[in-house]
Amino acid sequence: MRNRGSVVIIEENKVCLIKRVRESSTYYVFPGGGIEKEEKPEEAAIREAFEELGVTVGIRECLAELEYQGTQYFFLANVVSGTIGSGKGEEFTDRNQDRGTYLPMWVKIENLTAIDVKPRVIANKVEDLFARKRIFL
Repeated sequence: MRNRGSVVIIEENKVCLIKRVRESSTYYVFPGGGIEKEEKPEEAAIREAFEELGVTVGIRECLAELEYQGTQYFFLANVVSGTIGSGKGEEFTDRNQDRGTYLPMWVKIENLTAIDVKPRVIANKVEDLFARKRIFL
């Protein structure tokens, strides 16, 4: 697998996730995707946020790097412009791909433990940062 760049967007005590329904399984992921050749992880995260969510983001900091089928980078980001849910990436436009459904949505941080968020370690980190008031919203 290739390396991935993802964004963690938090506003008003909520985090933006993508609800995935695939092969009768429902789970949630942080917006992001594969890093292209000659692309930095931050650049991939910004591009993927635009493709998947329809927003331009500003990167605040790298929240975590995980090793799982390559290196996964998770960046705390703010929405600079655009509307979440207006993404035009291939996930939404190529109906011939059997990838299941993608639904961008806001989830209250306090509800993260009640849903299947992948990777769980990042959801836990968001909850911990929020509980310690490290994330200022």
